[in-house]
Amino acid sequence: MSFTQPDRVSIDRVPIRRALISVYDKTGLEDLAKGLHAAGVKIVSTGSTAKKIAAAGIPVQEVEEVTGSPEMLDGRVKTLHPRVHGGILADRRVPAHMETLAGMEIETFDLVVVNLYPFVETVKSGAPQDDVVEQIDIGGPAMVRSAAKNHAAVAIVVDPTFYGSVVAAAAEGGFDLKTRRRLAAKAFAHTASYDNAVATWTASQFLDEDGDGVIDWPAYAGLALERSEVLRYGENPHQQAALYVDKAAPAGIAQADQLHG
Repeated sequence: MSFTQPDRVSIDRVPIRRALISVYDKTGLEDLAKGLHAAGVKIVSTGSTAKKIAAAGIPVQEVEEVTGSPEMLDGRVKTLHPRVHGGILADRRVPAHMETLAGMEIETFDLVVVNLYPFVETVKSGAPQDDVVEQIDIGGPAMVRSAAKNHAAVAIVVDPTFYGSVVAAAAEGGFDLKTRRRLAAKAFAHTASYDNAVATWTASQFLDEDGDGVIDWPAYAGLALERSEVLRYGENPHQQAALYVDKAAPAGIAQADQLHG
């Protein structure tokens, strides 16, 4: 016997009433928070992000007030809690989901703004292995993926250059479904690239675990490509083509500037 979900009617424009913000890169944070507050958005935030928002004179609720649990293990555990992820993941088109939230007094989030620990930058700096491991973000990707999965009702933003559009959307009734889908796709690409970097690094670091002095080839070597530009045509004039580059790798021909000829 198989069970299928009934068709769920998509919600087009979702007003932004409550936002969760947790960012390592604080670029544009104050302007974002001011714009959201001016639009009547309630802001929930974590750790240093909440402190910076509060220092700017903007009302903010710390996430530990939501969870009832303080941050622990030097910040390794902050947002991994049902009162956070339940508010992000609940499908508002499913009455049972909303009844569960109501019964547990969990509020929904309409917007999640997250960027991740600087893992790649830490690796490039030549930092010790323990320092690199400490920059493997756990809670951040979990929030990003939760919000991206539930893009039917939640907007996920991982890029500070998009904050101006966030403020505009908050003032104009929220993001439409098309935009939320586009943001979700970008968010999944963001976490995929991040996890690829972590997997590639760990595969290259832990090679001689048996202590025999023989360094094996890594079991995994990942490549994350981003579209650099759409080309005029492919190998032949009637073909379409685009150029993709590995932005984490040293610059090569694809990223070179043509100086002459």
